[in-house]
Amino acid sequence: MTSRQRSSDFEGALNSRAPRRRTVVKAAAATAVLAAPLAAALPARAAEAPSFLHGVASGDPLPDGILLWTRVTPASQAIPGSGLGPDTEVSWTVARDKAFTSIVAKGSTTATAASDHTVKADIRGLQPATDYWFRFSAGGTDSPVARTRTTPAADASVANLRFGVVSCANWEAGYFSAYRHLAARGDLDAWLHLGDYIYEYKSGEYGTRGTVVRPHSPANEILTLADYRTRHGRYKTDPDLQALHHKAPVVAIWDDHEFADNSWSGGAVNHTEGAEGAWTDRQAAAKQAYFEWMPVRPAIAGTTYRRLRFGKLADLALLDLRSFRSQQASTASGSVDDPDRTITGRAQLDWLKSGLESSDTTWRLVGNSVMISPFAVGALSADLLKPLAKLLGLPQEGIAVNTDQWDGYTDDRRELLAHLRSNAIRNTVFLTGDIHMAWANDVPVDAGTYPLSASAATEFVVTSMTSDNLDDIVKVPEGVVSAIASPVIRAANRHVHWVDTDRHGYGVLDITADRAQMDYYVLSDRTNPNATSSWARSYRTRTGTQTVERTYDPA
Repeated sequence: MTSRQRSSDFEGALNSRAPRRRTVVKAAAATAVLAAPLAAALPARAAEAPSFLHGVASGDPLPDGILLWTRVTPASQAIPGSGLGPDTEVSWTVARDKAFTSIVAKGSTTATAASDHTVKADIRGLQPATDYWFRFSAGGTDSPVARTRTTPAADASVANLRFGVVSCANWEAGYFSAYRHLAARGDLDAWLHLGDYIYEYKSGEYGTRGTVVRPHSPANEILTLADYRTRHGRYKTDPDLQALHHKAPVVAIWDDHEFADNSWSGGAVNHTEGAEGAWTDRQAAAKQAYFEWMPVRPAIAGTTYRRLRFGKLADLALLDLRSFRSQQASTASGSVDDPDRTITGRAQLDWLKSGLESSDTTWRLVGNSVMISPFAVGALSADLLKPLAKLLGLPQEGIAVNTDQWDGYTDDRRELLAHLRSNAIRNTVFLTGDIHMAWANDVPVDAGTYPLSASAATEFVVTSMTSDNLDDIVKVPEGVVSAIASPVIRAANRHVHWVDTDRHGYGVLDITADRAQMDYYVLSDRTNPNATSSWARSYRTRTGTQTVERTYDPA
């Protein structure tokens, strides 16, 4: 049995032991007369020790602080989503060294079933741009030791930053080798997860080319708070995901599958009101479980939009493009241009515009869950158009845009890009996931007249880690679809410098004062737990240009 099988099946194994323990207790208490003799006759049994089966993590780094996370399992029946298990004191320790000879902070809190025995500690008083090590302890058991890192001081001159960039990690479609390869680098300031950290589908509904590589838990589509907690718990048993959480802090935003496919403020394509409960209840459950299980510090309760700064080199605006958006439009109605429809909500768009304008850093990064660059697909042949529509969750006839992306909310995009141009805001880079393909794009003010209309920003899109991309849907060998579709897509979208429709992988973003560069890496086989990784391509945007160019070496 592999370590992955052992880690992913631990919940069932723990459950199988619980009835035997209860039977012993019940028998021992059967009669008051026999209780004392029986207790004397039975051998002494050690109390059950707490354990840290879901690893530890850190996130949302600041110059003086970091958010630490873990989940303690205080007893075998206290599996994620169960609502069972005693209150348990959990302590944490932060040190300058891995051996914990120089401790800088410590404290404790109580993990309870009310928060699914998850624990967060928001540590402050740390030094900027510094590596730290941390661990948790409970009942004499220590968690794994993990590394984290604070951000540079706000006024610090920073020569270089390096981030891992990932999205779309579908458990049933394969193994998370991308996390393992990023963890092995040892050179990341942080890593960005741009959405779809978990998937909500029932088992067998969305695997790899129709095949389940490893089953979800729970097997049903997740609807309740217990369901979402259980699914998060299953993901956190993955050894590769744990390895990356143990090496660097994460900066995460959500997309739709943390809730349900193609979600919006009032519902989702993959939600049937009534039959699957009320959307407001499901959305609230998904958000509660997310904030319990993720080392994310919400700036506004119930959202993931917030801003982090990395010295004078870069700031990072993180968007929530699900909580406030209008329902996706039908392209037949032409309502994608309706000024009353929004992807951001008024308050978030104003916050984003204000932050971009007031920023004094060299680079303005935007963590963006769905593609902002316009994308016309009508020029594709029917045999590619229909599978692409399926991938995007759209009607498979007559589509011109993906209405789940910014293409479906053109008034918000027009306002934002006009703001960048009219205020001469330079060096804005959108970092995007969701679409299960890798892209390198200019972001034109008017795609119809580009390049005459000029570019207001640039965009790097990372492909899926495991979720099906175009060749998987068509069910042809890797590279076949991309060879056909990429030239057609680029011909119809002159601002697109590169698109790879077929491969799975991740990105590494390297930033200096002169350029922001995305190195794209691909995995050999998402269904192989030992998949290898190789560099595919690199694109960069040089300071002041607002355009993308290819470069021939990874940073």
